[in-house]
Amino acid sequence: MGSLPLPAFPAAAAKHSLDESSHIDESALTTLFKSQQSHLNFFFEHIDHSQTLAFTRALLNAAGTVFFTGVGKSGFVAHKISQTLVSLGIRSAFLSPVDALHGDIGILTDRDVLVLLSKSGATEELLRLVPCARAKGALLIALTSVEGNALAAACDMAVHLPLQRELCPFNLAPVTSTAIQMVFGDTVAIALMEARNLTKEEYAANHPAGKIGKSLIFKVKDVMRKQDDLPICRETDLIMDQLVELTSKGCGCLLVIDDRYRLIGTFTDGDLRRTLRASGEAIFKLTVGRMCNRNPRIIGPEAMAVEAMKKMEAPPSPVQFLPVINDENILIGIVTLHGLVSAGL
Repeated sequence: MGSLPLPAFPAAAAKHSLDESSHIDESALTTLFKSQQSHLNFFFEHIDHSQTLAFTRALLNAAGTVFFTGVGKSGFVAHKISQTLVSLGIRSAFLSPVDALHGDIGILTDRDVLVLLSKSGATEELLRLVPCARAKGALLIALTSVEGNALAAACDMAVHLPLQRELCPFNLAPVTSTAIQMVFGDTVAIALMEARNLTKEEYAANHPAGKIGKSLIFKVKDVMRKQDDLPICRETDLIMDQLVELTSKGCGCLLVIDDRYRLIGTFTDGDLRRTLRASGEAIFKLTVGRMCNRNPRIIGPEAMAVEAMKKMEAPPSPVQFLPVINDENILIGIVTLHGLVSAGL
């Protein structure tokens, strides 16, 4: 069976991609960034903070869910702001204006807030949604950038997001208006975060798969190896008899214990190399207990996993593992640097 022919690119597209007149230099790019900065500064300098405060308080005092809606690029921003609030533990969701008019508006109640994002305030789908949402009793708030628009007039509250112009040379592509929508929404989100006195631990609880969540949630006992995975031996064992145990568990060490499982010390693969260089053939008669480190760094099972990593990296020299000891000095596990990294820490 023959291979399928490759799709042909239109000649016009190929010509356009190779057009020598299509280029951009550093100076032009720098000018664009400075222009966007100027447009954003216009927003910061002209925003009405009394409107912003009223908006923030409305969201803070919402008894139900804070819904966001919008169409096109404003819809993407609305969805993102809503997700940011959710990550802060605030009940929020995105409501598609089209789907809302075909049944999804049933989720709205008189305890909810509906925030409608639109640059022009003339978005047809949002204007059709307003009377339906009002009939459900929700508080309606418009976020728009054109003065005296229909959407702002139709809602219970309106916030004007000052827009000097779009960065687009035609003043059409919504690249500045969406930027100020995002900045506005994220800044209000942090204001709500502070007003609710959200702690770092509460924030981490909402991000269990992220690095910050893992660093504040995971304890040593959650990431340590235990039982059959521990490379253990007795202090009277000969070093050469424990090579398999030293190398097979993937920890790079032996944990030396007594009959009650109390930790005596550690013997690493580095200790093995140093002992071999210093002792030569005499290593065949040396016990692990004679050559082990009897004062190793240790950690408890309730310590935070991130603290284990800090302890491993502490001077005078970093280590690759920490024996995990309970209050009775009983060995219950081992935490390795590789294990911490694999856990996302």
